[in-house]
Amino acid sequence: MFITKFSRLGAHVIKGLRRGQLTSTPGTAYSSVFNNHSLQPLKHQFFSATAGDKSQEGEDEANKKISVTFVDKDGEEKQIKVPIGMSMLEAAHENDIELEGACEGSLACSTCHVIVMDMEYYNKLEDPTDEENDMLDLAFGLTDTSRLGCQVIAKPELDGIHLALPAATRNFAVDGYKPKPH
Repeated sequence: MFITKFSRLGAHVIKGLRRGQLTSTPGTAYSSVFNNHSLQPLKHQFFSATAGDKSQEGEDEANKKISVTFVDKDGEEKQIKVPIGMSMLEAAHENDIELEGACEGSLACSTCHVIVMDMEYYNKLEDPTDEENDMLDLAFGLTDTSRLGCQVIAKPELDGIHLALPAATRNFAVDGYKPKPH
């Protein structure tokens, strides 16, 4: 709320300066005279951010977490709490879940491939982009509900989602491939 009021006020001040309608009364730092009568002088503008403010509600929303269960290749489940807005790749890394992410979420590999175990949750996800589909084509164990973990972002409607990790990835360096010198 503070930022919105401040931004609106700043925009009106800039418009007034451009039009030459803004003047200052000497000796009063807060006095401004506007030809636009819908604006009050600056000395009457009070700003506050209280605990009951809407900005506080926005912070509470950002602190909310959803429950996500990762199922590894051996069938073992690990349930974690993921903050709204975080990718499943980041969440896996923060919770020591073996989801590689060799490209660090830049859509240049398929090593963060996850399988959404319930079609209901899969349908709640945004459609994959062409770039994600191109990388998924390279993924090991591709299914109809496969996604890249870096592209699955936590949101409230995904609370309770189960994500299976495939048995392997197609990253030669991790899968034991050892290049031979020329």
